[in-house]
Amino acid sequence: MHEMNLVFPARVLRGAGVLNQLGGLCASLGQRAVLIGGHQALRAVETPVREQLQAAGVTLLAQEWFGGETSLTHIDRLAALATELAAEVIIGVGGGKSLDTCKAVAAQIGLPLVTIPTIAATCSAVTPLAIRYDDNGNFFDIFPLPQAPAAVLIDSELLAKAPARWLAAGLGDTLAKWYEFRAVSQRHPARDGNARSSLAHSKICYDVIAEQGPNAYQAVLNGESSAALDQVLDAIFTWAGLTSLMSNGSHAAAAHAIYEGFTFCDKTREFGHGLLVGFGNLCLLALENRPDAELLNEMRLARDCGVPLTLQAIASLDDTERALIIKESVHAPDMAMMAEPVNEARLLAAIQRVETLAEQV
Repeated sequence: MHEMNLVFPARVLRGAGVLNQLGGLCASLGQRAVLIGGHQALRAVETPVREQLQAAGVTLLAQEWFGGETSLTHIDRLAALATELAAEVIIGVGGGKSLDTCKAVAAQIGLPLVTIPTIAATCSAVTPLAIRYDDNGNFFDIFPLPQAPAAVLIDSELLAKAPARWLAAGLGDTLAKWYEFRAVSQRHPARDGNARSSLAHSKICYDVIAEQGPNAYQAVLNGESSAALDQVLDAIFTWAGLTSLMSNGSHAAAAHAIYEGFTFCDKTREFGHGLLVGFGNLCLLALENRPDAELLNEMRLARDCGVPLTLQAIASLDDTERALIIKESVHAPDMAMMAEPVNEARLLAAIQRVETLAEQV
């Protein structure tokens, strides 16, 4: 049997107001904390984090911007800073790139990490891997880590206040777990227990979002947390995280390949990982030659979850830019996981089919 290490987060706290448990959590891990995150995330949580740490007798040594990219430069810089300050615990706040940076920093210097996602855009808060980029934001690699976060705080009250497009991104990224895993299974059937578990979790992700995603998205458009949002957050973080953990991260296909293609174009790179993956999902279904009725059904779900249905909704691209995205998507390693080989002509046809059907949604 091939070796596979499963690395789980130690504790996942979920629900409205769990940020109020941060102090006690941190105190159990160390007395000297460094807070790292994105600018907006730091603004959103700085006051409650300071109050929590103070009440628990934990010293906040520094508050640092993560640097804007999950790059080796920023990971090394922050690891050196935390070492110099003799930090004992790292608190990471923000979205995927910020949390991936914090996970890589904590793993590099062997410190426990508490993640506090402030947007529900990916399952990054729970997974033991970092997607690394170069300093300019071009995809570099997917880097497995020897440890997962010591604790994850998924506070629906905090997440309901984030812009709705980030929840839409999380919904798009999480729907990909099922669409892609199902596609990969055509060629590599899920035979062992871990792969079956991963496939089952990816289906749970899909079912929960199909049922609750549109309601949760509507609630967040109104800035409200809700029972539907709690359910959807479990899918985005916990079930999607388990899908990734149990499959050792090897279940991506066309949707993520298309996202990787988008990162090569300046106009689309910053649009949001999950929103680009969400559009990629629809192209994946077209590449699988699924019937129009099925595609339209999945496109309605995508629309009700805030996912873009056309390239125009992402950015105004000329033919050269579109051709570059298609070329890089076809050459991305994840595209090779599809059951049938995908060339540039097939991908262009799939995109055009999705865009034509979008007029009927």
